[in-house]
Amino acid sequence: MPPLSRSDAPLAGIALMLAAMAVIPFLDVAAKFLGRENMPVLQSVWARLFLGLILNLPFVLVGRPLKELIPDIPVTHGIRAALLVASTGFFFAALAYLPIADTLSIYFVQPLMVTLLAPLMLKETVGPRRWIAVFIGFIGTLIIIRPGFQTLNPGVFLALLAGATSAFYMILTRKVSKRADPMVTMFHTNLMGAIITSVAVVFVWVPPTFEQWELYLAIAVVAMISNYLSITAYRFAEASLLAPLGYAEMIMAVVCGWWFFGDFPDRWTFLGVGILIACAAYISYREKKRGAPPDPMPQP
Repeated sequence: MPPLSRSDAPLAGIALMLAAMAVIPFLDVAAKFLGRENMPVLQSVWARLFLGLILNLPFVLVGRPLKELIPDIPVTHGIRAALLVASTGFFFAALAYLPIADTLSIYFVQPLMVTLLAPLMLKETVGPRRWIAVFIGFIGTLIIIRPGFQTLNPGVFLALLAGATSAFYMILTRKVSKRADPMVTMFHTNLMGAIITSVAVVFVWVPPTFEQWELYLAIAVVAMISNYLSITAYRFAEASLLAPLGYAEMIMAVVCGWWFFGDFPDRWTFLGVGILIACAAYISYREKKRGAPPDPMPQP
């Protein structure tokens, strides 16, 4: 295939990122089905990391020396892995109480929390405009949750915890982002996560049926495909162009929730999500203005 022209490359990046966002919600569908069958959440997290690690291994090995696969900063990667395990576990647990789209809506608080944490953990300067965007974004979160106007169930708090732990994960990702290739960094984190979950899952393991093994494999396959598509997208287009497209995941999340479970968000949820996305997009724009690449939205 001939190389893409300079004008075609960003379009290819956009197409790949949108494809990744269209695929990711099917991971949540599989996890929600397993939750409905009372399978331990930790087993779904284990499948996401351990089986995903095995599937990703051939891609990581191609063209790389084996010494690159040994984590150079194991403690940091271990902490990142623990945060990823926690974020994924909270998100999957929230799916037992909330529709996929509602869980994802609350999880979208993550980039706002990254902005809150950046001055403390990264010593970054956050200007008044970004602080205003964070404040408005949290108003959007309150519109989605509507405390006092509807019964709050554990899923709301679990989804907020998923977003919070994901924010800490992204802060550490910024710290290590320049040390290695993104694929290798992801492999190191998945390796540590696979070790952590493989040890912990022994204590809650429930033997899966053949159909449940298919769902676990689906979680790993979807995660691998979406990761590959998104990483490849960043080779064709700038992060500032692609990062806001991560919110396109909401479209397929709504479709999947309606198709598989008969769930459909109300108008207040759509309003809150719109506010959150607008604020996160503005924060991404301000990040570009100050010369820092915006963070992509990580999906548990």
